[in-house]
Amino acid sequence: MTNHLHKGDLPDGLDLGARVAVDTETQGLSLVRDRVCLVQLSAGDGDAHIVQLDRDGYHCPNLKALLADPDREKIFHFARFDVAVILRDLGVETAPVFCTKIASKLVRTYTDRHGLKDVAREIAGVELSKQQQSSDWAAAELTSAQIDYAASDVLHLHAIADGLTAMLARESRLELARSCFDFLPTRARLDLAGWDSVDIFAHS
Repeated sequence: MTNHLHKGDLPDGLDLGARVAVDTETQGLSLVRDRVCLVQLSAGDGDAHIVQLDRDGYHCPNLKALLADPDREKIFHFARFDVAVILRDLGVETAPVFCTKIASKLVRTYTDRHGLKDVAREIAGVELSKQQQSSDWAAAELTSAQIDYAASDVLHLHAIADGLTAMLARESRLELARSCFDFLPTRARLDLAGWDSVDIFAHS
């Protein structure tokens, strides 16, 4: 298992397969204030590729092409936020998407614990450390602890997605989940346009 740190963009010719686990790190969780600093990816092979973005223009054509590729499924946990910051800062719509948080909420109805740490423990049998969650991701040089933390958020997403897919199929909710995933780019655009805290489907 190797963590690869790339400055600015993914290297030419890197093939991460038809299903790619993706996560982002930002300076905070505000879609108005906090810009994306890192994008982490994994092919599910035990390796992680961490792109430390140049926030002066976000010139990363290889990464943008992968995220926008309609033939590659991108696996996220809480895709709503990641898809929004990628659209806002990189200018690309990420699709198609599988969101393990949405899948968890649709099928793990016996619990209200749908954070990545809890889902990873139950579905993939791994313990994730969140010690570096609050960290300066815009630092010029990342620490080994930051790199390991960033990598851990994508290394197990394939196994989690597979486990949740089996549960969704068992409960006849897989098509419902897919419809929710397909809506995520629109949900991201609504968030960025100011409807992030408004339920437009509510009666009141």
